[in-house]
Amino acid sequence: MPAVLLPLDRQNAYRDRYRAMRPGWRSSGEQLEAMVRDHLNPRSQVLDLGCGRGGMVELFWRDVTLAAGLDPDVPSLAEHRAPGMPVICGRGEHMPFAAQSFDLIVCLWVLEHLESPEIVLREVRRVLRPGGHFVFLTPNLRNPLLFLNRAAKALPQLQRRIVPRLYGRAEADTFPVRYRANTDAALRTLAARCGLEVTTLKAISDPTYLALNGLMFRASAMFERMLPRGWGVHLLGDLTPGR
Repeated sequence: MPAVLLPLDRQNAYRDRYRAMRPGWRSSGEQLEAMVRDHLNPRSQVLDLGCGRGGMVELFWRDVTLAAGLDPDVPSLAEHRAPGMPVICGRGEHMPFAAQSFDLIVCLWVLEHLESPEIVLREVRRVLRPGGHFVFLTPNLRNPLLFLNRAAKALPQLQRRIVPRLYGRAEADTFPVRYRANTDAALRTLAARCGLEVTTLKAISDPTYLALNGLMFRASAMFERMLPRGWGVHLLGDLTPGR
């Protein structure tokens, strides 16, 4: 397999440099984890929606009353990184759970793939308990980097080759993207239609996705500072059931 152009350890090293340049900056992953942990207690019942092989929920699943994963991809579930954590094959459009089953639903890198995000968000509303939270992280369609991904979307075979080469992601893990819930306006509209209230919805900058070397990192960081507010590469959100 050819060498990965931007392995995670190098990307994280550039994130450390960016923190030094912008004191107080935190990556989307750091902000997501802080938000999720703020909603947890030992009695929590948590769903990892679109869990794949695992994600943030695997860090704390033993510390809550219940944590379960839901994903339609059987090979990913078979390789889940948290042995013993319940995982179920299923789709967000038809969740196999009773109403008001969960205090917290965590959803990472899933919304961009949904054919019918409104159906999924209505299911989220159904299975969340009053006072519960739906916390998600997804790409922001307003960011210029997403223009490249949208172009690749038109050539899915090209996307399946470029993404593994750039980031080392397995070709089988590069799923089609649709971006039907990937702007601030779209998410607020969908939330309102589905009986969810927006507690938090913000864009988070990160100039490391094309930082193949020091020069490209500096150029990306400079370009990031020129972008309008709200054009950060990721959208972090927290939705709660409406009253």
